[in-house]
Amino acid sequence: MGTRLREETEYKPKPMVEIGGKPILWHIMKHYSFYGHNEFILALGYKGNVIRNYFLNYFNRNNNIAIDFEQDGKVSAHAEKVAENWKVTLVETGAESMTGYRVKLCSPYITGDRFMLTYGDAVSNVDIGKLIEFNIKMDTVGTVTGVFPPSRFGDLITDGNMVTHFKQQLKDIEHQSPINGGYFVFKSEFLNLIPDDPTVDLEKLPIDRIVENHQLSVFKHPDFWQCMDTYRDNQFLEKMWKENPVWKIWE
Repeated sequence: MGTRLREETEYKPKPMVEIGGKPILWHIMKHYSFYGHNEFILALGYKGNVIRNYFLNYFNRNNNIAIDFEQDGKVSAHAEKVAENWKVTLVETGAESMTGYRVKLCSPYITGDRFMLTYGDAVSNVDIGKLIEFNIKMDTVGTVTGVFPPSRFGDLITDGNMVTHFKQQLKDIEHQSPINGGYFVFKSEFLNLIPDDPTVDLEKLPIDRIVENHQLSVFKHPDFWQCMDTYRDNQFLEKMWKENPVWKIWE
């Protein structure tokens, strides 16, 4: 529900908060699409109709259109197609459902032996191709992308009351602990580990199960990743979009 971003999320779901005039969800989808992945399943919850209406009207929104009032307002587009060749499945998963249950409700539409999963509130320049290759190489049920946000590099390393290392830099990445940056890859068997329960959190029971079985590998991504938790984050990404949109790997 994006309560820390209330300036925007009072009227729209968090994935629809815009960067450069486009929802952050669009930026995430463009990222995956750049690597050739164009089939998306969106788990709708809080104010999900905003997302539903966005995609139902996407074609007309992104083309020049003509409205013929003599033919009962018939709408036609002055273009053969939009730039995206996406297939988008919209799944209503409930406003109060936890993340694990949302994935469970999407499972009937998930095909193949592997699927990818991420959150709707962070952008990155992670290499999706290498991420998938890593998951295949490790042959684990799941792979999570471990990221190192810039704020982590200012941490102090201490020994008792004394500082032993100050202002950690990127070169010290081996000594840093990554955080969960989303951009998961799972074998389809992972879906069977999620109970049919609206209170199930993805990061708790199902992921804990594969961790216990040593089946969750981490793909470390020391490059750009930025979440949008607060209005300040939103303004930071807006500024980046104008000056240096590191995550914009598509043309």
